[in-house]
Amino acid sequence: MKLPAILLALSTLPAYGQSVAQQFNDYPTAARADYVFACMASNGQTRQSLEKCACSIDEIATILPYEKYVEAETVLSMRRTGGERMAIFQSAASASALVADLRRAQAEAEVICF
Repeated sequence: MKLPAILLALSTLPAYGQSVAQQFNDYPTAARADYVFACMASNGQTRQSLEKCACSIDEIATILPYEKYVEAETVLSMRRTGGERMAIFQSAASASALVADLRRAQAEAEVICF
């Protein structure tokens, strides 16, 4: 058996000691870091806020797939931009549902981490 075949076979095995959420965690490190930096800017630049903010994004990642997180953040960004062309992001039910899902995940993370 060649090395690539072995690696492929191993990559399909479940990771020892990891939950399903950890196995399928698709949040890139840069996205997590951006969240933590913004969270710390709002909650203080202390070691304690670093730990709470890191916990928060970890919890959000277990609740909301990364694709949905990006979509919700995009809607929020577009809502801040304003203007006539961005009105769809204010009124569309699908956009509001994305933001509501993110807000629920953030609220749950806040209860757990803060």
